[in-house]
Amino acid sequence: MYDGECGFCVRSARWIGARLPPGARVASWQSLELGELGLSRADVAAAVWWVDNRGLRSRRSRGAEAIGRSLVAVGGAWGVIGHLIVHPPLCWLAQPVYALVAANRHRLPSSRAGDR
Repeated sequence: MYDGECGFCVRSARWIGARLPPGARVASWQSLELGELGLSRADVAAAVWWVDNRGLRSRRSRGAEAIGRSLVAVGGAWGVIGHLIVHPPLCWLAQPVYALVAANRHRLPSSRAGDR
Protein backbone atom coordinates (compact mmCIF):
# COMPACT_ATOMS: atom_id res chain seq x y z
CA MET A 1 0.00 0.00 0.00
CA TYR A 2 1.54 3.27 -1.13
CA ASP A 3 0.76 6.96 -1.53
CA GLY A 4 -0.96 7.34 -4.90
CA GLU A 5 -0.28 11.08 -4.92
CA CYS A 6 3.51 10.69 -4.80
CA GLY A 7 5.18 10.16 -8.18
CA PHE A 8 8.20 8.40 -6.68
CA CYS A 9 5.89 6.13 -4.68
CA VAL A 10 3.74 5.33 -7.73
CA ARG A 11 6.77 4.47 -9.84
CA SER A 12 8.23 2.26 -7.09
CA ALA A 13 4.88 0.53 -6.53
CA ARG A 14 4.53 -0.18 -10.25
CA TRP A 15 7.99 -1.76 -10.28
CA ILE A 16 7.13 -4.03 -7.36
CA GLY A 17 3.63 -4.78 -8.68
CA ALA A 18 4.98 -5.93 -12.03
CA ARG A 19 7.14 -8.52 -10.26
CA LEU A 20 4.80 -9.87 -7.60
CA PRO A 21 3.40 -13.39 -7.95
CA PRO A 22 -0.22 -13.92 -9.02
CA GLY A 23 -2.69 -13.10 -6.29
CA ALA A 24 -0.53 -10.39 -4.71
CA ARG A 25 -1.38 -6.81 -5.53
CA VAL A 26 -0.21 -3.29 -4.99
CA ALA A 27 -2.74 -0.54 -4.28
CA SER A 28 -2.66 3.11 -3.33
CA TRP A 29 -4.02 3.79 0.13
CA GLN A 30 -6.42 6.27 -1.42
CA SER A 31 -8.18 3.39 -3.22
CA LEU A 32 -8.64 1.18 -0.14
CA GLU A 33 -10.99 1.01 2.82
CA LEU A 34 -8.42 1.70 5.53
CA GLY A 35 -10.72 0.83 8.42
CA GLU A 36 -11.05 -2.73 7.13
CA LEU A 37 -7.26 -3.02 7.33
CA GLY A 38 -7.06 -1.54 10.81
CA LEU A 39 -5.14 1.50 9.58
CA SER A 40 -5.77 5.23 9.77
CA ARG A 41 -5.01 8.01 7.30
CA ALA A 42 -2.19 9.10 9.60
CA ASP A 43 -0.71 5.58 9.48
CA VAL A 44 -0.64 5.39 5.69
CA ALA A 45 0.42 9.00 5.19
CA ALA A 46 3.51 8.32 7.30
CA ALA A 47 4.81 5.19 5.57
CA VAL A 48 4.35 2.49 2.96
CA TRP A 49 2.57 -0.66 4.23
CA TRP A 50 2.63 -4.37 3.39
CA VAL A 51 -0.46 -6.31 4.45
CA ASP A 52 -0.28 -10.09 4.22
CA ASN A 53 -3.72 -11.67 4.54
CA ARG A 54 -2.61 -15.24 3.91
CA GLY A 55 -3.33 -17.83 6.55
CA LEU A 56 -5.30 -17.36 9.72
CA ARG A 57 -3.67 -14.11 10.77
CA SER A 58 -3.13 -10.89 8.93
CA ARG A 59 0.34 -9.40 9.22
CA ARG A 60 0.98 -5.71 8.70
CA SER A 61 4.41 -4.20 8.19
CA ARG A 62 5.37 -0.57 7.67
CA GLY A 63 8.30 1.36 6.29
CA ALA A 64 11.50 -0.51 5.59
CA GLU A 65 10.00 -3.79 6.78
CA ALA A 66 7.16 -3.37 4.25
CA ILE A 67 9.69 -2.82 1.46
CA GLY A 68 11.62 -5.89 2.59
CA ARG A 69 8.50 -8.07 2.72
CA SER A 70 7.45 -6.95 -0.75
CA LEU A 71 10.88 -7.93 -2.07
CA VAL A 72 10.60 -11.32 -0.34
CA ALA A 73 7.29 -11.79 -2.18
CA VAL A 74 8.98 -10.94 -5.50
CA GLY A 75 11.48 -13.72 -4.87
CA GLY A 76 14.78 -14.58 -6.51
CA ALA A 77 17.71 -12.27 -5.79
CA TRP A 78 15.22 -9.57 -4.73
CA GLY A 79 13.83 -11.99 -2.17
CA VAL A 80 17.29 -12.45 -0.68
CA ILE A 81 17.68 -8.69 -0.42
CA GLY A 82 14.23 -8.50 1.19
CA HIS A 83 15.19 -11.11 3.79
CA LEU A 84 18.30 -9.09 4.63
CA ILE A 85 16.22 -5.92 5.05
CA VAL A 86 13.77 -7.47 7.53
CA HIS A 87 16.30 -9.27 9.75
CA PRO A 88 19.09 -8.00 12.02
CA PRO A 89 21.54 -6.51 11.64
CA LEU A 90 20.52 -4.86 8.35
CA CYS A 91 17.01 -4.00 9.59
CA TRP A 92 18.64 -1.70 12.16
CA LEU A 93 20.02 0.39 9.31
CA ALA A 94 17.12 -0.04 6.89
CA GLN A 95 14.54 1.84 8.97
CA PRO A 96 16.55 5.08 9.35
CA VAL A 97 17.41 4.94 5.63
CA TYR A 98 13.73 4.43 4.80
CA ALA A 99 12.80 7.39 7.02
CA LEU A 100 15.35 9.59 5.22
CA VAL A 101 14.03 8.57 1.79
CA ALA A 102 10.40 9.01 2.86
CA ALA A 103 11.09 12.47 4.25
CA ASN A 104 12.73 13.52 0.98
CA ARG A 105 10.59 11.61 -1.53
CA HIS A 106 9.38 14.85 -3.11
CA ARG A 107 13.01 15.54 -4.15
CA LEU A 108 13.56 12.15 -5.76
CA PRO A 109 13.18 11.37 -9.47
CA SER A 110 9.57 10.86 -10.58
CA SER A 111 8.24 12.79 -7.62
CA ARG A 112 6.26 15.20 -9.78
CA ALA A 113 2.59 14.46 -10.45
CA GLY A 114 3.24 14.67 -14.22
CA ASP A 115 5.65 11.73 -14.01
CA ARG A 116 2.96 9.23 -13.06
